[in-house]
Amino acid sequence: MKKALLFIIFAVCGQLWAAEKQFSSPDGSVTVSVTDADGKPTYTVSCQGAVLLESSPLGLKTNVSDLTGDLSMTSCDEQTVTDRYTLRNIKQSQVDYQAVEAVCHFAKGGKPVLDVIFRVSNRDVAYRYRILQQKETRSCSVLAEASGFLFPEGTTTFLCPQSKPMGGFARTSPSYETPYTLDEPVGRNGWGEGYTFPCLFRVADSGWVLLSETGVDGDYCASRLLCDGGSLYHVGFPQQGECNGSGSVEPQVPMPGLTPWRTITVGRDLANIVETTVPFDLVQPKYKASQEYVYGRGTWSWIIGMDPSCNYDEQRRYIDFAAAMGYESVLIDAFWDREIGYERIAQLARYAQTKGVGLFLWYNSNGSWNDAPQTPIGRMHRPIPRRQEMQWMRDTGIRGIKVDFFGGDKQNMMRLYEDILADANDYGLLVIFHGCTLPRGWERMYPNYAASEAVLASENLHFGQGACDAEARNACIHPFMRNTVGSMDFGGSALNKYYGADNQHGTRRVTSDVFALATAVLFQSAVQHFALAPNNLTDAPAWAIDFMKRVPTTWDEVRFIDGYPGRYVILARRHAGQWYVVGVNAGPEPLKKTITLPMFERGASLQLYADDAQLQGSVKTIRCNKKQQFTIAIPVNGGVVITN
Repeated sequence: MKKALLFIIFAVCGQLWAAEKQFSSPDGSVTVSVTDADGKPTYTVSCQGAVLLESSPLGLKTNVSDLTGDLSMTSCDEQTVTDRYTLRNIKQSQVDYQAVEAVCHFAKGGKPVLDVIFRVSNRDVAYRYRILQQKETRSCSVLAEASGFLFPEGTTTFLCPQSKPMGGFARTSPSYETPYTLDEPVGRNGWGEGYTFPCLFRVADSGWVLLSETGVDGDYCASRLLCDGGSLYHVGFPQQGECNGSGSVEPQVPMPGLTPWRTITVGRDLANIVETTVPFDLVQPKYKASQEYVYGRGTWSWIIGMDPSCNYDEQRRYIDFAAAMGYESVLIDAFWDREIGYERIAQLARYAQTKGVGLFLWYNSNGSWNDAPQTPIGRMHRPIPRRQEMQWMRDTGIRGIKVDFFGGDKQNMMRLYEDILADANDYGLLVIFHGCTLPRGWERMYPNYAASEAVLASENLHFGQGACDAEARNACIHPFMRNTVGSMDFGGSALNKYYGADNQHGTRRVTSDVFALATAVLFQSAVQHFALAPNNLTDAPAWAIDFMKRVPTTWDEVRFIDGYPGRYVILARRHAGQWYVVGVNAGPEPLKKTITLPMFERGASLQLYADDAQLQGSVKTIRCNKKQQFTIAIPVNGGVVITN
C-alpha cells in the first residue's frame, strides 16, 4: 500500500515538475507551447487564440537511442532572427523575414541528447531536430520520427494520397501525381500509404493549417504524412519498394546532425496559406549561381503533338512560333536523340539563337529504378556520363534540361537530385524536374533550379477527357496546396479547342480562353512552357494571343483575395508596377463576387478579360471606382483577368 501511494505521489509530482516553455511570433498572433510531461516532449500551436494543433508528439528514434521518451527539457534559449533576401523565381521577389527562434534542450539520464529548434513567424511555425553526439558515437540511422500533428475535433482534410511504389506507367510511381481528396474527415490514410506533402487542414471554424517540409537535400530523405486513425498525423519515411528497392528507408546522419524543417503554416483564413514564403525563409543557398539564369516563357510541341512532333522540322516551326510570341525558350521533349540526333540538335540550337530563343532538352533520369523507355536514357544517373553530356550542352548553347522519371524519396534519390543540380550549375544549365518529388526550398538552395512537376499536370489533359472535365476543379486546388510551397511546372494554358495537332481531334478542352489566361498567372513558375501551338496565331482570339505575349513569369508580390479549395480562387500577382488579378470558377454555379482591389488607383484605366454565360471571352476597358470595388461574374469553367 505504501509503495502504491509513493508511486502515485511521484507520478503527480512528475506532472507538477514538468517543464513548459511558451513563445510567440513577433506580432503575438501565433503561439507555441512545449512541454516534457511524462518524459515525452510535445507541443501545441494556436493562432489568434484558437488552438490549431493540440498536444502533438516530438522526438525521433535512432539505432543509437530512443529520443521519444524519458526526456527532460533542461532549458530553452530564445532569440529573434531576421533575414532579408531577394529571389526572382518564387512568388515574392523581396522577402523580409522575422521570427522568434527557440531552441529547446532535452536530456536523457542527465545527459544532453536532443535539441528541438523552433522558428515562429507571424504565419508559420517550423521545427527541426539537432541530434547530439553520444559518447564516441558519431553517426546514426534515424529509424523513425515521432513528429506529429494532432488536430482538434471537427477538422477536415484536403490531401493528395501517396501511391504505392513501382506502379503506374512503366513502374514509375510514386511521382506525386494522384488526385486530391477534398473536405474529408480526419482519420484516413489515403490509399493505405499516407499522403504527399503539402497537406491542408481546415480546423472547424478556427482556421487553416498547411503542413510540409523544407531544407531536404542529400543529407536526409524526403517524407510523407501518415495517419494511424483518429486525428493524429505523423511524419513517415519513404516506402521500402521505392527506387526498385535500392537504398535505405532510414536516413543516415552524422552526430551532431540536423534534420529538415517540418513546417506548419497557420491562419484564420487562407491568405497566410497562399502567401507563405516559409519554404525559402528557412534555407540558404548551397552554392553560387555560375551565371545570371534566364527565366521566362516558352513553348513545347509534345503536349499537343505527342511523340510524332519530335522531329527537326516541327521543332524548327516551334522555334519560329516562340520567336513570334517573344518567348525565351522551346522545350524539346523525349526521343530527340533518336529522332533528331545530336548534330541536328546543335543546328537547331544555332538557329534558335538567331531568333533569340534558347532550348531545353528532355532527359530520362533512369539508372535502374523503373522501366520508362524514353530516351535519352542512362546519361543523368552517374557523374561521368552526366558531366560529359552537360559539357556538350554548354558547348552547344543549350539553356536547360528537363529530367523525368525519378524513383522515390529515399536519401539516395535526394542525393541524385542534388548532384544533377550541382553539376548543371557548373555548366550553366537550368533544371526542371518531372515525374518527381516535391521541391522543398530548392529555389533558394539551388540557384539554377527552375521548377518541378509533382502534380497531375497538363499531359493528363491530353490523355483523358476526365482530366479535361476536372481541369477547373484542379486549378482551384493548386494555389492552396501544391503551388504554395514551390514552383509548379504544369505546362498548361492551352488555346487549342482540342489536344490534337489538327485542333479537331483528341480530348476537348471545356474551359474558356479567359480561363487559360488566368491560369498563366495563377500557376507560379519562373519558367513556363505553355501549351500553345503555332496555329493559335491565327485560330485563337487576337486578344488572347496578345495577352499571352505579354504575361510575365516572375513576380514581385502575391495577394490572396478570395476562394475555397476545389471551388474557386481569386488572387493577385504583381510584376514591377503591373498587377494581374485573376480568378477561375469550378462551379457548380456561376460565381458572382464584389471584391475590393486597393492595388489599383481610383479612376485608373484597366483591362477586363471576362467570359459570358457561353464561355465566350472578350476584353474591354473599365475604370476603377472610388471605392476600388469590382463586381465580377465567372461562369463555371470560366475565368476573369483584371490588369492595369
